[in-house]
Amino acid sequence: MLHGTSAAGMGGLGVEETALVSALGRWRKQPEKRAQFRRGFPGFFAPAAAGAGAGAIERCSDDYVRHLKTEFARFKTLMVLWAMHPWERDARWAHRALHKKHHPVAVLVELACTRAADELLGARRAYHALYHRSLEEDVAYRVKDAAANRLLLGLVTAYRYEGPRVDEELAKEEAAALSGAGAKAAQSELVVRVLATRSKPQLRATFRLYRELHGKPLEEEFGGEAPCLREAVRCLESPARYFGEVIDGAFKEGADKQAKAALTRVVVSRSDADMEEIKEAYLKQHGDKLVDTVAKNTHGHYRDALLAMIGK
Repeated sequence: MLHGTSAAGMGGLGVEETALVSALGRWRKQPEKRAQFRRGFPGFFAPAAAGAGAGAIERCSDDYVRHLKTEFARFKTLMVLWAMHPWERDARWAHRALHKKHHPVAVLVELACTRAADELLGARRAYHALYHRSLEEDVAYRVKDAAANRLLLGLVTAYRYEGPRVDEELAKEEAAALSGAGAKAAQSELVVRVLATRSKPQLRATFRLYRELHGKPLEEEFGGEAPCLREAVRCLESPARYFGEVIDGAFKEGADKQAKAALTRVVVSRSDADMEEIKEAYLKQHGDKLVDTVAKNTHGHYRDALLAMIGK
């Protein structure tokens, strides 16, 4: 029966394409089977109106049409993104974050803070080639919040030192200086300069010393008025833990379209980068293996592609 597989396939991320294609053949000359299928999903198909006579039909819900298109699109989107050059992929994600309504600018923080210096520079060049303007120009023009604008401009234009050298004395000084930022951190030139220019090993030393001084992570210093700052600290301090949280958010009850799309973004972009670290962080955070969570909550070819990219 298709009902069991379809109910599961249409309730999560992705659909059971094989089961649905099989039904096309089995039910080719049995329209009554399709009628049974429609009646079996009252949430997707509105029942025939009483008194409508011979013209009565089970009408497909508009929400269902949109839902099904979205579910089938996930696999296609994943494969297109996988085939793209990473710089183009990042440029397109950045453009979408800046130009589409309700698309979080946190994606820009993620791209700027988790990519290597050459990767970020490559994405900026790809953005210029694709859209005939600079990423910095669009950030300056389109991010209306002044504090977020200042931080994002600093982050996307950064070209960080990639070596392992850490200056412990500088880390101590800056950990102490950051402790006074508080709720006004978003307006602090010092905070933006430190987060946007220091190398990642240097920043992690600063974050560690801040925690030792105050017994709490730096992100808590910034309060609720600086979401971009907190996002930047999370990305810079532990990208693997950050990505694990983003993936988990895709499976939360009530997750919105952007949260679900983030699953594809993270898996495609990190598959050949730090996926092993993400899997370890996810297991430590949630007590479950990432592959098990993905297998349980996704379906069809979309699930198969995700699992192949994540690896055992």
